[in-house]
Amino acid sequence: MGFGDLKSAAGLRVLNDFLADRSYIEGYVPSQADIAVFEAIGAPPPADLFHALRWYNHIKSYEKQKSSLPGVKKALGKYGPADVEDTTGAATDSKDDDDIDLFGSDDEEESEEAKKLREERLAQYESKKSKKPAVVAKSSLLLDVKPWDDETDMAKLEECVRSIQADGLVWGSSKLVPVGYGIKKLQIQCVVEDDKVGTDMLEERITAFEDYVQSMDVAAFNKI
Repeated sequence: MGFGDLKSAAGLRVLNDFLADRSYIEGYVPSQADIAVFEAIGAPPPADLFHALRWYNHIKSYEKQKSSLPGVKKALGKYGPADVEDTTGAATDSKDDDDIDLFGSDDEEESEEAKKLREERLAQYESKKSKKPAVVAKSSLLLDVKPWDDETDMAKLEECVRSIQADGLVWGSSKLVPVGYGIKKLQIQCVVEDDKVGTDMLEERITAFEDYVQSMDVAAFNKI
C-alpha cells in the first residue's frame, strides 16, 4: 500500500483521490499518520488537487501541536490505498542497501518494466476512484451573534440571520444565551458545505444587519 512518489504529480493525484471521502489519513482526528504524509510532501499541493490542498492546509494549522497528536509514525508505505506501492524515500531506507535495486534487480530493462507496471496500477486506481461519487465535505458550526444592547429586538435579529440563504447552507436550532447586564446573544447552529460556504462569508452577511448585530463569532467548528 502507499501513495507512490509524493514528490511527483502522480503521487499527489493519488493522495488527492484518497482524501476525496476522508478528512484524515487515518481515523477521524488528526494523528501522526497525517504528520508523516504532510512532512513527506514538503510543499502545498497545486490548487486543482483541492482535496489534498484542503487537507494540507488543515494539518499545517497543527504545526505547534504536531508532536502531541495521537498515534505513532510508521513508514510511508503503511499509509494510503492498498493497491499502490509507495516509493517515497526508498533510496534512503537502508545504508547497507544503497546499491540494491528497488525491484530486486540491477538490470535497467527490468527496472523500466517495474516502473511501467507501477504507472499502470496508478492509472487503474485513478480510474476506479473517478467512478465513485464524490463525497461532499461538510462542517457543523455554532455561531454566537451579539446584539448592540438589551433593547435590541432578538426575534428580529434571528429573523435577519435566518434570512441568509446560500447553496450549501442549512440553519439549525438556536437559543438565547445571557451575557450580562440584561443582554442576551443569539447562539445558532448551521451546517455548511466547505467548498461553498465559509465563515468569512457568514460573518460578512450577518454583520451587514448593522441595526441589530454588533458582532459574530464562531463558538464551535466540527467536521462532519
